[in-house]
Amino acid sequence: MDETLGTALRRWRDRLSPLDVGRTAGPGRRAVGLRREELAELAGLSVDYVVRLEQGRATSPSAQVVASLARALQLQPLERDYAYRLAGLLPPQEGTISTHVPAGVQRMLARLGEYPVGVFSADWTLLSWTPAWAALLGDPSGRTHLERNLVRAVFTTGPSGLAAWPVLQEGYALNSALVADLRTALLTYPHDRALNDLVEELRATSEEFARLWEEGAVGPHVSSRKTIQHPQVGEVICDCDVLTVPGSDIRLVVYTVAAGTADAEKLEFLRVTHGVRADGPAPSGPGLFSTP
Repeated sequence: MDETLGTALRRWRDRLSPLDVGRTAGPGRRAVGLRREELAELAGLSVDYVVRLEQGRATSPSAQVVASLARALQLQPLERDYAYRLAGLLPPQEGTISTHVPAGVQRMLARLGEYPVGVFSADWTLLSWTPAWAALLGDPSGRTHLERNLVRAVFTTGPSGLAAWPVLQEGYALNSALVADLRTALLTYPHDRALNDLVEELRATSEEFARLWEEGAVGPHVSSRKTIQHPQVGEVICDCDVLTVPGSDIRLVVYTVAAGTADAEKLEFLRVTHGVRADGPAPSGPGLFSTP
């Protein structure tokens, strides 16, 4: 029998250990791999839609849905491309920005649930985040794909960017660094339509972006200190670091606080009240596809 996207999804789901996504395989668990409910949550899809995909009753998933499933199932690049073809779609072409998060990075995030970590693509679109990120900065799952772009958010809504409440930054030219990153990305991915559209949009709508772009702004990302004005616990002062993943253009933005400080107590309170386990729940993903 010819393989379908549904049979491939079931096979990939069965082979993925719950531990790989930060779940516990407790006693009495009969599922060998991930349950449909767990895959749906990780991919930001409704359970009913995952069932219809696996049963072959949903036959035309979008490229964004396939990309989300590939990330949730921790597929290797060749497997991801195979999933696109099974869905009747062209795989991402060379010269375009990848939204694929390597499996090793996903396993690491599953074990870093107590830390606020966001995963970004080369154009600074938020792809995935830990529950602690949502607790500290607000849950991004209600935002659209366009709204989850950090550069667009910073230059259209202000320095708080993707956060749901004010974030103050000390002495770090974030805007220049973001413009420099987009310029580098455009050299690397000159044929990426969405990236070109983003640059043209911001040049037309943001005077500051247009000025920095014309000036050839440069500004490497450095460690910075940020003050999050959280509505539940007040000010939380964090160190913010940007880490790159060798071999890909994926960036990790990590917030940490010094142990034994008032800020650590506030962050721990947020973890507890938002149900974040120290051993790390699975990273969250975009919630745009709950009703495909």
